[in-house]
Amino acid sequence: MRTHPPELTCNACSDKPDRIVVLGIGNLLWADEGFGVRCIEALQKRYVFADHVELIDGGTQGLYLIQFVQAADALLIFDAIDYGLAPGELKLVRDEEVPRFMGAKKMSLHQTGFQEVLSLAQLTGGYPKQVLLIGCQPEELEDYGGSLRPIVKAAMQEALTLGLTELTHWGAQPQTREVPLSNREAVTMDELALAAYEAQRPGPESACREGDDRFFPAQVG
Repeated sequence: MRTHPPELTCNACSDKPDRIVVLGIGNLLWADEGFGVRCIEALQKRYVFADHVELIDGGTQGLYLIQFVQAADALLIFDAIDYGLAPGELKLVRDEEVPRFMGAKKMSLHQTGFQEVLSLAQLTGGYPKQVLLIGCQPEELEDYGGSLRPIVKAAMQEALTLGLTELTHWGAQPQTREVPLSNREAVTMDELALAAYEAQRPGPESACREGDDRFFPAQVG
């Protein structure tokens, strides 16, 4: 799997931030759009961080996330981004370039809202000193109730490794949990935790995926 530049660590950014925010955005209910939130879920379950680090499931909250962005000295974002790459490929974008990439080819309303958050933070002088976007090219979005496709799910581990390297550079002090968090303690609800969500999803024979033939008959010709 290829990861696209820029380089992971920024040599010009040697100062350790006072407050670090790690943000995953997206919608768990639309297949690969849940990539960012799943990354946050995995980080929280597997690692503990220094007290000045906050992990946030940003979901599709849009402008409601402005307070977290403005309060951060360093911001790490995980999201599914349509870069026009092969499915599952990762691309890293930094600092002032992040808003431009978030709005280059919007996949959903949550990206429109979050691009506005970043732009507002810039206008108000509340833009973090260091920002890193770790974006993954999705394979499938039009699957309501679906989960991550295998190639995107496999990309999570590399994304987490890249994120942990950056967080260590920032002074987040990640440490592996001796006992992983239970689903009830994680940022996602128990029923939406990745394993439960995938296991409990009904099959196509009991839950319509592509439209009900009674109302959406097959096209003729």
